[in-house]
Amino acid sequence: MKRFAKLLCALTAASLVLAACAGTPPVKREAGKTYTLTVLHTNDHHGTVLPNGGQAGLAERATFIAGVRAAGGNVLLLDAGDINTGSALSNMFKGEIDIKAYNMMKYDAVAFGNHEFDHDLSLMKTQKKLAEFPFLSANVTYADGKYLGKPYIVKNYDGFRVGVFGLTTLRTLEIASPDKSLKFINEIDAAKTMVEQLRDKEKCDIVIALAHLGDVLETDDQVTSVKLAEAVPGIDLIIDGHSHTKMTEAKFVGSTPIVSANEWGKFVGDGTFSVVDGKIVSFDWKAVQINAKDAQTYAPDAAVAAMIAPYKEKADASLKAIVAKTSAKFEFGDKLSRKKEIALGDMVNDACIWYFKDKLGKDADFAFTNGGNIRTELPAGDITQEQITTVLPFDNWLYLTKMKGSDVIALFEFIASIKQGAGGWAQVSAEARFTIDYTNPDKGVLKDLTIKGKPVDPNAVYTIITNDYLMGGGDGYKALANNIDSYNTSTTLRDVVIAYAAEKKVLTPATDGRITVIGGMQF
Repeated sequence: MKRFAKLLCALTAASLVLAACAGTPPVKREAGKTYTLTVLHTNDHHGTVLPNGGQAGLAERATFIAGVRAAGGNVLLLDAGDINTGSALSNMFKGEIDIKAYNMMKYDAVAFGNHEFDHDLSLMKTQKKLAEFPFLSANVTYADGKYLGKPYIVKNYDGFRVGVFGLTTLRTLEIASPDKSLKFINEIDAAKTMVEQLRDKEKCDIVIALAHLGDVLETDDQVTSVKLAEAVPGIDLIIDGHSHTKMTEAKFVGSTPIVSANEWGKFVGDGTFSVVDGKIVSFDWKAVQINAKDAQTYAPDAAVAAMIAPYKEKADASLKAIVAKTSAKFEFGDKLSRKKEIALGDMVNDACIWYFKDKLGKDADFAFTNGGNIRTELPAGDITQEQITTVLPFDNWLYLTKMKGSDVIALFEFIASIKQGAGGWAQVSAEARFTIDYTNPDKGVLKDLTIKGKPVDPNAVYTIITNDYLMGGGDGYKALANNIDSYNTSTTLRDVVIAYAAEKKVLTPATDGRITVIGGMQF
C-alpha cells in the first residue's frame, strides 16, 4: 500500500508539472467583438500625501479614480514605484498613510522603485504586509532565489487576459541602500523571461511592464525604458517611473508605447486598449492633471481625507516640538547668505554631508546650496521644526551628482562670477575652501580652490550634494549639466537639517573661513 501511495503521488506530481507546462487556457471571447481596458497609472509618488502647490494629493487622486470607475468598464490601476521618501508627513509615518490610501483606491499592483530600498528589510516587510496590493519586481530576489515581491500578476477580464510584470532599476544598487542579501537580475534578461511566461504559459493577450527604469540615461550602462523596448519584443505597454518624465503623449519605440505620469501624483496616466479576438487594435493615452494652483477639478475624497486627518494632526503638533537648542543666534541680517560665508550656510551644508554619510552610507566630496535658499535667521535658544521650516521653506530635493574635476573648477568659476546679493551666491560645506576676489570691477575671480584640503584634480571624479533647483539650471547653474552621473535622492534639504539638529542637540554658530571674500561688499 505504501508503495502504491508513493507511485500515486509521483504520478500526481508529474501530471501537475505537465499541466503547468501546458499553460493556462485562453479566456473565452466572442469572435469579432471589441473589448476595452482602461489603464490608470501613477509613478514617483514620493510621499505627496497632500496637495503640493495646488496640485496632486492622495484624496484628490482618489476622487478622479473613483469617477473613472463609476463610468463603468474594465479598469486596471497601477503604480511604477517610489511610493516612499518625500514629504515630512509621509516620512514621519514611514509610508503608512500612502499605502493605506493606495489600498482605499484599490491599486492592482505597485512596482518596487529604488526608494523602496531606502530603509531596511523589516520596514519593507511591514509595508508589504500593510498593502492590500502586490509589490512587483521580476528582477529582485532573496539569496535563495525567491522573489522579493511578486514577479507578475495576471488579471482576467471578459474577452481578454492581462499580464503585468515589474522591474526595478539596477541603479538601485548605487543610489539606494538595498539589503546585502538581495540579488538584482539584469532588467532585460528578467523581462525576456516574463514575456515568455506571460505569453506562452499564462496565455495573456496584453503584456504590461511596470518598469521603474526611467527614460533618461544617467549612466552609460543603465537600462532605460527605451532600451527595454528596443531589446525585448512582446511588451504591449511600458509604464515608466524613476525619471519623473512629464509626457503629453505616449513615446513609441517601434510598436511599444512608453508612458509616464510625471511625479507626486500631479498627473494620472489614462490609457485605453481596444482588443478584438485577443489582438490589440488600438491604444490611446493621455495624462490627466489632478488640479492646479488656481483650479480644483477634483475635490478630496471624503473617506481618504478622513483617514489622513489624524496623521496630519499629529504631524502638525510635532512642528511645535523642540528638536534642538542653539547656543546663540545664527545671523542672517540683510540676506547675508547671498554675500559672505555665514554660520547658517555652513551648518546647512555640513548637515548634508553628515546625513549622506551617516544615514545613507554615501561619501560626498562637498555640498553646496544657493544662499537664496536660506530665508531668515535661526534664533538663540530652543529650536522647533517649524523654525527650521521657516529658515528653509522650499521643498528642495537633494541630488547626489558626480563631475570631473575640470567641470568642478568651471562650477566654482561660475560661483565666483555671481554678484554678491544675488540668490545664486553659494554657501558650501567644510570640505570646500576658496577665495573670491572682487577687486576686478567686472566680475569676481576664483582663487585657491581646494576640496578636502587638496587642489582640484581636473581628471578626478568628485561627488557633490546640491539641490534640484540648481541641478535644473536655476540661478544660472548651467555648469551642473556637465555631470557624469546624478540622481534625485527624494530627500529634502529641510528634513536633512531637522535630522542633523536633532542628532547634535546643541547647535553653535561659527564660521571657519571656507569662503574668503576680497573686495566687494565687506561686513
